[in-house]
Amino acid sequence: MTDRALKVGIVGYGHLGDQFLVEKIQKEGPEAGLQDSLPKELILHDLSDFTQTSVIVEVCHPLIVKEFGVRFLSHAHFLVGSPSALSDPKLEQDLRTAAKQYGKTLYVPSGALWGGQDIKKMNGSGTLRALSIRMSKHPSCFRLTGGLLSDWTEGEGRRVLYNGSVAELRPIAPNNVNTMAAAAIAASKLGFPEKSSQTLLSDYHIVEAEVTGPDGFTVKTVQQNPAKLGAVTGNATYNSFWSSLLGMCQCVYVCM
Repeated sequence: MTDRALKVGIVGYGHLGDQFLVEKIQKEGPEAGLQDSLPKELILHDLSDFTQTSVIVEVCHPLIVKEFGVRFLSHAHFLVGSPSALSDPKLEQDLRTAAKQYGKTLYVPSGALWGGQDIKKMNGSGTLRALSIRMSKHPSCFRLTGGLLSDWTEGEGRRVLYNGSVAELRPIAPNNVNTMAAAAIAASKLGFPEKSSQTLLSDYHIVEAEVTGPDGFTVKTVQQNPAKLGAVTGNATYNSFWSSLLGMCQCVYVCM
């Protein structure tokens, strides 16, 4: 976007936002053209007080995208780390309009989605016929509403929690649907995503995707993303976010 050092604002102070991205910016940012300092006066306790910056990276919750997304785009380029927020068509349109109005860019990183660029290319060329995706995690890795896993036990094995559209899944699992949301954005529409809990998955998350094209073309991937017990985000996703920040053209969704 520019040859000058970029000022980056991180919205979120959890494992991904604080312990990884901020540390990466401080250690490796200068070589990549990112401003590396983090003075205490730049740590905000009220998002309404944010100042001029080059890029704002959201890594906390889709509600922040809904409440502050348009305002962020009025001042900076915006990388949405909770793409499940974009399953709300009105919000997506508002963000697209704001990006064009203020001359900024809206980015969605691929996150844990493997092959997102290829899915996006097929979608753009009109050759994508179908896309299905299944994510399986240990029950402790889910943050669900409605008590869907309140009765789980270590010995129960596999349980299918959901099978349907991303838009309907988002309110149930706002922190666990971002990989599927990235796929839906890359493909414009997603077939039948499925989420399941598996008590044997104590060391990693599994993402299975199947892409269908014309004349019998099919690609199937099975990704094992190492993750600590109870972790919402798999280990490989951290470096994926960092790569997306360094090369934003690699995101699955770019709106200027």
